[in-house]
Amino acid sequence: MKKIYLMLIFVVLYVNVNAQTYFNVLDYGAKNDSSKLCTPAIRNAIGAAVKKGGGTIYFPAGKYLTGAIELKSNITILIDAGAELHFSDNFDDYLPMVKSRYEGVDVTSFSPLFYAYKAENIAIKGRGLINGHGKKWWDFVEGYREGQPRSKWQLQFDQLNKDILLPDDPKQMKRGFLRPPFIQPMYCKNVQIEGITIINSPFWTVNPEFCENVTIHAVTIQNPHSPNTDGINPESCKNVHISDCHISVGDDCITIKSGKDAPGRKMAAPAENYTITNCTMLSGHGGVVIGSEMSGDVRKITISNCIFDGTERGIRIKTARGRGGVVEEIRVSNIIMKNIIDQAIVLDMQYAKTSPEPVSERTPRFRNIHFSNITGQVNQAGYLNGLEEMPIENISFNDINFEAKTGFNISQANRISFHNVEVNTELGAALIASKVSELTLDGFKSFRPHANAPVIDLRNTSDVFLYNSSPIASTATFLKLSGKETKNITLGNNNFRNVKTAVQKESEVTATLAEIR
Repeated sequence: MKKIYLMLIFVVLYVNVNAQTYFNVLDYGAKNDSSKLCTPAIRNAIGAAVKKGGGTIYFPAGKYLTGAIELKSNITILIDAGAELHFSDNFDDYLPMVKSRYEGVDVTSFSPLFYAYKAENIAIKGRGLINGHGKKWWDFVEGYREGQPRSKWQLQFDQLNKDILLPDDPKQMKRGFLRPPFIQPMYCKNVQIEGITIINSPFWTVNPEFCENVTIHAVTIQNPHSPNTDGINPESCKNVHISDCHISVGDDCITIKSGKDAPGRKMAAPAENYTITNCTMLSGHGGVVIGSEMSGDVRKITISNCIFDGTERGIRIKTARGRGGVVEEIRVSNIIMKNIIDQAIVLDMQYAKTSPEPVSERTPRFRNIHFSNITGQVNQAGYLNGLEEMPIENISFNDINFEAKTGFNISQANRISFHNVEVNTELGAALIASKVSELTLDGFKSFRPHANAPVIDLRNTSDVFLYNSSPIASTATFLKLSGKETKNITLGNNNFRNVKTAVQKESEVTATLAEIR
């Protein structure tokens, strides 16, 4: 009997303690019928939880109208199934302005819809929905014209950002009206976002900045027909885990960034140790994108087991002169791409067209990037475009199959390798390489050769090792060499007996046939 009594006391204490960790916003004056702004009630519930050392802010089923919500340490926002948080489109509900980051530049601007600053152990989770009602934000920005009278928000922005370090192209900052991200924790540790559905973000959707140990799991993001509404943008963070998400947005689905130009180099905060897996991407400019804001470096990234269906590009890594920074140690594997409007794979160091300049801290670098086990139905298989003063370096493609309108186009690159890669084009060569050195082609093949184009077209390319190829019988020309810088071409263990012309060498190629083995 005594044991039963003690057990009952324990159960009562356990229930009471755990009940105290939940703070139902209805108990603090919130209305779940959208009849009034719930911001004060939510703030009071968070304040009460903080006094207890933390807890869960609970939103039962219903519709809640709110302004900006700031999380504190040890706070979980739990949005239950049937609950909807509708964020106000009154810009004043996101004042006072707070420390933020906008496209890689540190500023003071509108509060993000969910915001946290130097907090630990925070979470936003549940099976409910959060709606950013971003259209008014989109319309204000797209309708703004230079020379218009400045709004009160722009004047406030001007006052708070007199001494910010500007990027090379400061036009957006000088406009002075920067839409807030939907979810932006700054300098936080142990961040979790799980299960929720997010729609209509004013700007970037999930945008952790300078955070450590971030988990984003089973989140659905839908921002259709909207400008710059990237899905998940972890910037200058460490140890980020993104999994099982479904994304369809008006810009890039997942983007990795680390600051822009001089502001990014000054902060020198890399994006590193990211895993992205088991995600599906539909509408978007890119499936997974790195850059172009990568001035603080991006390194140690794995992207695996994802499907891109209908994005403009699959994997896109982009930068420009002036950014500086290094993108390296990237692994992409087990990807299916379908209905890709432009390129399956892009590595572009001339995202903004500029003239060559001496190598300096302004010079970006791409190196040690590897792709494997990818299939796709795409417009162009790949586009790799380095800088004259800093070629792309050490890139490999393994076990890849693309059905494409056009093939790979590579320029200004060193140490590029293809192993067991099949590219079937509707027109043109499967691979064009220009100003490339140390190119390895192992078992490169095309089952759709064209009478008016070679399978492989090398222009001013040197130190090539091409082996284990067996072109099909309908191949007119397998390899074409042009450009006076083309040299040191080695062929081995190839079966060219079904090819009309195995090697077509233009007159300007100085290497003799004896040197082409």
